[in-house]
Amino acid sequence: MYGGHITDDWDRRLCRTYLSEYIRTEMLEGDMPLAPGFPVPPNSDYKGYHQYIDEMLPPETPYLYGLHPNAEIGFLTVTSEKLFRTVLEMQPKDAEGGGGAGVSREEKVKSVLDEIMEKLPEQFNMVEIVARAVEKTPYVLVAIQECERMNMLTKEIRRSLKELDLGLKVSFRESLCV
Repeated sequence: MYGGHITDDWDRRLCRTYLSEYIRTEMLEGDMPLAPGFPVPPNSDYKGYHQYIDEMLPPETPYLYGLHPNAEIGFLTVTSEKLFRTVLEMQPKDAEGGGGAGVSREEKVKSVLDEIMEKLPEQFNMVEIVARAVEKTPYVLVAIQECERMNMLTKEIRRSLKELDLGLKVSFRESLCV
């Protein structure tokens, strides 16, 4: 209902009950693969499990997830089409193409960058949000967590766009020197 987070004693009690009823040691006995070609690891400690996963986990394929191999072909086709469409949209337009005459690639990227920066929302005021949250219900806690994550995301987007803008300015200066 709210991301599987254990937020209070009732959640902890429910989770413990599910685990004790549904997850039993006899379920893990015998030859039961976790995925095709990936058997259950032998009993080990935390570090041993990590080592087992690093060494034994098969490469990601549709078959590993129970899908037909053609699922990967379709996914890669759609992804490559989107990539090439984006690259083509970033190319400067010629006078015959209409609308983009004389626009360099850097100017096109700069205009898209500015457009994204304008639409980027301000960060949430977490002090105010937490202060307004009188009752700490699971929904309120999840909303607070999502606001924190959104703040981290918008901060990273802003940082990377500023970095891209600096790169464009350096590229523009270098093109003037040539």
